[in-house]
Amino acid sequence: MNKLYYNILVTGSGGDIGQSIGKILNKNNNGKLIGCDISSKNAGKFIFKNFLESVRCTSPDYLSFVENLVSKNDIDIIIPVSEPELRFLSQKGILDTIGTAKLICANEEALEIGFDKLKTAIFLQENNLPFPETQNIEDVSELDTFPKIIKSRTGSGSSSVFIANDNQDFQYLKAKHQDFIVQEYLSSDSGEFTCGLFRSKNGEIRTIQLKRELTGGYSGYGEVVDNEQIEDLLHQIANKLNLVGSINVQLRLVDGKPVVFEINPRFSSTVLFRHMFGFNDLIWSIQDKTDQKINAFKKVEAGQKFYKGFSEYID
Repeated sequence: MNKLYYNILVTGSGGDIGQSIGKILNKNNNGKLIGCDISSKNAGKFIFKNFLESVRCTSPDYLSFVENLVSKNDIDIIIPVSEPELRFLSQKGILDTIGTAKLICANEEALEIGFDKLKTAIFLQENNLPFPETQNIEDVSELDTFPKIIKSRTGSGSSSVFIANDNQDFQYLKAKHQDFIVQEYLSSDSGEFTCGLFRSKNGEIRTIQLKRELTGGYSGYGEVVDNEQIEDLLHQIANKLNLVGSINVQLRLVDGKPVVFEINPRFSSTVLFRHMFGFNDLIWSIQDKTDQKINAFKKVEAGQKFYKGFSEYID
């Protein structure tokens, strides 16, 4: 693989996704690499040689802070990693550049639909794609079937997902989380799948399907699979979203058929595993944004496995 030659800023670089992106770029980019995060109490500072603390995206100084970093360091590329930051940029309509630096993120439609789980379900329904029945919690007085998933409409992570096994559970959760949604429970008997989905601005689609097992909220183990129905569904989603960039699609099999329960419009925690398998969506996204020819891709062979490990650092 030919190396990149860009000065790159990765924001939110202290989390697991930011650290994974840093590891990829350390090996595949010969330009300056800078990481910033709202906290320095993470391993990001050991991965990014140039690491600094940043202001929160909720701060009125956020944009000027980033613009100053771009100007002082001749930054060519910005990769925003954290979901709150991507939401902020999406809401402000800042998806192309900050200062003179190009932003690497999915297109506006993918961000708008993916960051709202109710809009995700509506999008799937309107496009005749399989979807879990989903309602605003405030529109439901009581439940007649169980279990049901109760989760944040806009949040992410397992900490904002609950299971209601009866109406007592439901009423408690409804009183506590009035902005949540109620979603059909999809059985995990056939496993859970996390899928990388990349589409270039010229419409070329590339995918990888991973059947995974969660460990502490992260993908701790997984295996590459090749399911024709999942492949077809991913292509339909990419085209219906007019996708440009890389996103992550999560689904389960119901009666042997894939049903999507989340679309995460960003790089996911499996970005490094995918890269190691040859699904180099981070590199392709940069090449596509900078009008380079995208590296060739050979479909990842099914049966390969990944295992999540840990590293320790002493300062």
